[in-house]
Amino acid sequence: MAESVYKIIELVGTSTESWEKAAEAAVNKASENLRNLRIAEVGKLDMQLEEGKVVRYRARVKVSFRYEG
Repeated sequence: MAESVYKIIELVGTSTESWEKAAEAAVNKASENLRNLRIAEVGKLDMQLEEGKVVRYRARVKVSFRYEG
């Protein structure tokens, strides 16, 4: 098997419903523009607050894809 090289980028997905949907939003958006997505790793979760209430969930996601440069 030939060697491969992968590039990793970091994205932040958001959702008003859950961290899972926030992570999924990041992956879905990446898949619109990148080919050969391989792995998605959730690295950090946080929430946006307004007046002491959660208004948005945020997931920092690292996505890897095969580098073809």
